[in-house]
Amino acid sequence: MSATARQAAIQTIASASYQLQNVSFKERHLKDTFGAHVFSEAVQREVLPKPVFRALQQTIRLGEPLDPSVADAVATAMKDWAIAQGATHFTHLFQPMTGLTAEKHDSFLSPTGDGRAICEFSGKELVKGEPDASSFPSGGIRATFEARGYTAWDPTSPAFIFESPNGSTLVIPTAFVSWTGDALDTKTPLLRSMQALSQQALRILKLFGRNDVRKVFATVGPEQEYFLIDKNFFYARPDLINAGRALFGAAPPKGQELEDQYFGAIPERVLAYMADCEAQLFKLGVPVKTRHNEVAPSQYEIAPLFEEANLVTDHQMLTMEVLRRTAPKYGLACLFHEKPFAGINGSGKHNNWSMATDTGENLLKPGDTPHDNAQFLVFCVAVIRAVARYPDLLRVSVAHAGNDHRLGANEAPPAIVSIFLGDQLQDIMDQLDQGYPRSTKAGGLMEVGVGVLPNLPKDAGDRNRTSPFAFTGNKFEFRAVGGSQSIAGPNTVLNTIVAESLDAIASHLEHRVAHGVSLLDGIREILPIIIKESKKVLFNGDGYSAEWHAEAERRGLPNLRNTVDAIPVLARAETAALFSKYKVYTDRELQSRHNIMCESYVKTIVVEARLTAMMARTMILPAALRYQTQVAGAVLATRSAGVENAPQQELLRQLTGMINELQRATADLDFALAAPASHDPLTHARFARDSIVPTMNAVRAAGDQLEVVVADDLWPLPTYREMLFIK
Repeated sequence: MSATARQAAIQTIASASYQLQNVSFKERHLKDTFGAHVFSEAVQREVLPKPVFRALQQTIRLGEPLDPSVADAVATAMKDWAIAQGATHFTHLFQPMTGLTAEKHDSFLSPTGDGRAICEFSGKELVKGEPDASSFPSGGIRATFEARGYTAWDPTSPAFIFESPNGSTLVIPTAFVSWTGDALDTKTPLLRSMQALSQQALRILKLFGRNDVRKVFATVGPEQEYFLIDKNFFYARPDLINAGRALFGAAPPKGQELEDQYFGAIPERVLAYMADCEAQLFKLGVPVKTRHNEVAPSQYEIAPLFEEANLVTDHQMLTMEVLRRTAPKYGLACLFHEKPFAGINGSGKHNNWSMATDTGENLLKPGDTPHDNAQFLVFCVAVIRAVARYPDLLRVSVAHAGNDHRLGANEAPPAIVSIFLGDQLQDIMDQLDQGYPRSTKAGGLMEVGVGVLPNLPKDAGDRNRTSPFAFTGNKFEFRAVGGSQSIAGPNTVLNTIVAESLDAIASHLEHRVAHGVSLLDGIREILPIIIKESKKVLFNGDGYSAEWHAEAERRGLPNLRNTVDAIPVLARAETAALFSKYKVYTDRELQSRHNIMCESYVKTIVVEARLTAMMARTMILPAALRYQTQVAGAVLATRSAGVENAPQQELLRQLTGMINELQRATADLDFALAAPASHDPLTHARFARDSIVPTMNAVRAAGDQLEVVVADDLWPLPTYREMLFIK
């Protein structure tokens, strides 16, 4: 009998060898590598005329409109620099509402008419591109036949060179809008939300006399979790190829219960892969800082330093692309799905968020005595107020079918949005609740108890890994963001709701100061009121516990358990009013996001369900029937020989029952898939959740039951015990 695809994969892995010495930091120093392929400020200063350079920097640093006359000079310099780096083409990189990036490449080459050619790149080509918009999700904004869409150069995110085996490409980050001016991407609303946040934060800072600050921006440091498995296993699993997660798979004898993976020694092949990815990202100006094993077997993490929200969003998408593209060089496949393996820790993208000024100040840094730091208290309380007033918006910003497998489980934050502040800040907020804080808990020193070890500075509070929104020293960590999703949407929501809170606080303080009340007295009036209204969202305990779920319900906190529960939040009148007030989304754009979320959810579920039915019929059932035939033959042979075989007969009965259950469940799934689709997007999404998902789970349960019974040499699919542990 020929080997199964699973057996062939294992044999190939066992005999494979890979070239791991692809990167050498001896030849080029690490610091010289960073930003080598970026049209950075240093490069711009070198290649642009001084007036052009100054004008471009005013746009980048302060958001001032770009003088159109500058574009041609920038385009010429950018082209010459790119060609010197080996670029033959340019592309406008944009982020449509697919959750991925998109690009269309154009050559610099232009024929002259006499059999020769020149290289051209105009300011017009730099500033605006025109990809076909008809094939991207629009959620009803555009009819299918309405194709025109525009990409608009985002000068705040620098162009870069992306290398490929046969020539390189100049990549220009852009926004993407329709002919009618509607945002068709995730970046345009993000930029709008950053503008709104800056405007409202500047009002607060002006009250404090900070006239030196001209811009405030959100800073983000996203931690990316991902899985690596051997590509031979990946190609033997249709579900991983097409759905990004294993739709079948029994729990392995060993999982993560020994807790020996987290921060363990990184396997050699994986470490070589990581170093290669980092070398590429360094050239692209992505400040990756941290790499380590994560909790689950074959799970890892990469984390960068903080950058401005729009730039880090571009860099985060670029990081995922580099991780994905580089993996096959090392015989690996990179998985970003939130839950590629059931029962094993999933992958998040912890979104560390703060606010900073153009003068370099972190507005969420408490200082040594935060109770005396009125400016910090105002900004921190504004964030608390925002989360307390709009927890459902934060929840819907991370809602999609993949994240439904992760949120609420024991390795991820619950679907209930709450804030962990830590002992020090919680004490200050408790004091605020009673009036105004007068003291700060000190951290002190920690005595380790070993003479040769130093006494360590002790933080004023512990960390809480069960909280979806936790203060971690000088930032808030939004831990509910999914491993596969863009961070643009969650940060757009976060920026907007904090802008609304800053607006409310600034309006109150401006009014009180105008009527002769001192700024500090105005702050002492308003902050206790806000904390009394917002303290329901503060929780320092175990977010996984059943007690917290009951307590959260008593407090009136929403518990939107899945994507379909969360989507209607986008259709509320108050949601539209919020986003339109700060010019982040128009009503049409918000409705389109509602429709796209419904459509994406349904399409994801349907694809997974079709795959489940196909694999059950064409892979699992044939293997089970072959084993049934073998067992039946053994039963018949022993019975003919007059040998007692009751246990074998029982095995045959059990096996036949499992096969029958698999076939029944598959037939039910086929029936659910054949049901006519509703024209209402949300109704269709509810049907997918309530009818297709349960029947799909029933097929999986039957298949997983067979995996632990069918003879190992007949089982066609690589198993969890192999995919997660064969390095």
